[in-house]
Amino acid sequence: MAEAPLHSSVTRVALDLMGGESAPEAALEAAAGALDAWPDDLSLLLVGPGDLLRAERTGFPPDRVAWLAAEESIAPAEPPALAVRRKTDSTVVRGLEAVRDGRADAFVSAGPTGATVVASVLTLGLLPGVDRPPVGALFPTGTGRVLVMDVGANVDVRPRQLYQFAHLGSTYLRRTLSIERPRVGLLNIGEEGEKGGGVMATAHGLLSDDPTLEFIGNVEGHQIVTGACDVLVCGGFVGNVLLKFYESIAEFVLQIFRTAGVGEGGELGEALRFLDYTEYGGAPLFGVDGVTIICHGTSPARAIMNGIRTAADCAASGFTPVIRTSLARMLQESGA
Repeated sequence: MAEAPLHSSVTRVALDLMGGESAPEAALEAAAGALDAWPDDLSLLLVGPGDLLRAERTGFPPDRVAWLAAEESIAPAEPPALAVRRKTDSTVVRGLEAVRDGRADAFVSAGPTGATVVASVLTLGLLPGVDRPPVGALFPTGTGRVLVMDVGANVDVRPRQLYQFAHLGSTYLRRTLSIERPRVGLLNIGEEGEKGGGVMATAHGLLSDDPTLEFIGNVEGHQIVTGACDVLVCGGFVGNVLLKFYESIAEFVLQIFRTAGVGEGGELGEALRFLDYTEYGGAPLFGVDGVTIICHGTSPARAIMNGIRTAADCAASGFTPVIRTSLARMLQESGA
């Protein structure tokens, strides 16, 4: 199931057992799968209610798994900021505190995105140069993958924030995929710089004026799947709509072919596997002082397992220090 090995040092990932619609079963299955897939590089800190931890303790190797009790969980309908402040014994808060205090190197949750973002900001803090932390997700394209920033953390954005998203995404791809100068595109309704109104036009100007970015201009919707850029910058409202469309398209296409009697032997499903969001796991939260990976609330075990892999790779590769250095350079060169 592993696509690539983790780094040589052992990384401890804190996993929220109560996040997502299939909790705790999906998270527990993901934990077991991750430990089997990466026996030399990974240990886990499982965060959940005491009764659950006691019941599951014997099923995991004691030398690779630690346990952290948290008796509360945050539901999707709860106001994120209020829930985080009131539920200090929630799995999200306790897991992030473990990262802050050095008991874990990264945190993974399929719980509510809003609560995880708020708790990450309050517990870990923002890196200098970040106004709001975006969530970045890798989408498949005809030539590889594109990192979409933001996919849901920030519904309303300002031009400066879109500019920051571009820097965060570019740094991430240089570090994780070794793309020396990632091409940055601004999602818009036309190629002209003034398209999209004030926010988008101003953002276009900021991106165009920065020589440290490989800004290719506006990217329209039909250009995404062609691989027109490596980092696609947008607000969280549009990005989240795009994310959920991508997540549904693989099964939609498969159903069309099944109805037509094509690909019954499974060949088609294998060919379209690259569209399956469970292969990509969770999405990093950029701009906080630590590693937080957010999985979709409907994530099955495979998606959470791949989220654990993403978290461990980010932590082991020095993701946060590299982002901090890049932001400092951005602030210096922009005069902010």
